[in-house]
Amino acid sequence: MTVTAEPAVGEEAPPGATGPAPRRRTGRVRRIALPYLLLLPALLLELLVHLVPMVIGIVMSFKELTQFYIRDWGAAPWAGFDNYSLSVDFDAPIGKALLHSFFVTCAFTVLSVGLCWLLGTTAAVYMQENFRGRGFLRAVFLVPYALPVYAAVITWAFMFQRDNGLVNHVLHDQLGLTDSPSFWLIGDNSFVALLVVSVWKGWPFAFLIVMAGLQNIPKELYEAASIDGAGMLQQLRRITLPSLRPVNQVLVLVLFLWTFNDFNTPYVLFGKAAPEAADLISIHIYQSSFVTWNFGTGSAMSVLLLLFLLVVTGVYLALTSRGRRAADV
Repeated sequence: MTVTAEPAVGEEAPPGATGPAPRRRTGRVRRIALPYLLLLPALLLELLVHLVPMVIGIVMSFKELTQFYIRDWGAAPWAGFDNYSLSVDFDAPIGKALLHSFFVTCAFTVLSVGLCWLLGTTAAVYMQENFRGRGFLRAVFLVPYALPVYAAVITWAFMFQRDNGLVNHVLHDQLGLTDSPSFWLIGDNSFVALLVVSVWKGWPFAFLIVMAGLQNIPKELYEAASIDGAGMLQQLRRITLPSLRPVNQVLVLVLFLWTFNDFNTPYVLFGKAAPEAADLISIHIYQSSFVTWNFGTGSAMSVLLLLFLLVVTGVYLALTSRGRRAADV
């Protein structure tokens, strides 16, 4: 009986020898292919839900697609870059309205993201202390984030009613801070109302993420700082914020993208026609597409918005990565 010895680890098999080499090769192929097989359903869903509609929207932006071609949008005349030229012509009414909406969205995003981060970080830092009722307060703080968007925003819409809303009842009837009940869903006050609702439903997410990041900071650092005489503000500036830098980098980016693209909040709060002071670019593109029935111009605006967000995201990631490498050095 002939016995074929298996080669040792790292040793090549002799010519003509039969052994477990094909089996090893098969196992290596399976290990390499397994991640791709597990990711395949997600890639297919991403292709069907996001990529295919995105490509269709880009094609639509180059067509003169109006209500006359809705049934067969492929037969719409080719417009080239006319829709883009019309959108960025800031001397024309369409371009001027888009530019105004862009500035309103930028101001709204900066204020909303900044307030969400500030409130969430402050609450998360104070929730690290042990006191009675801490678990209950944590649960209460997460209620706005857990509520469905439509239910939460509709509740605020009723609260902002001029004649029978809770906001005017408190500010005017109870506290006497205003001379007369204010209009919150029209006029300049609509921007404040939109900002309040956005911050109210967005800051619990920042609170949750920062609170999770604080769990990874060793308590020994705070104990050593306290022994050295560092106060709460010094510990916050020297320990907490530097340790939370990776968390905050992701948190700010996510809040920025969510807030800049927010459509549900202004749509539920104001309806199809948002006031000029609260005309976010998402609702503005919706009006250009589904109210005026000019889908070609609306698609071009959407593509321009996508390009803007990609550029801002790329610059932000490049700056934060450079700052992180400099901090590590």
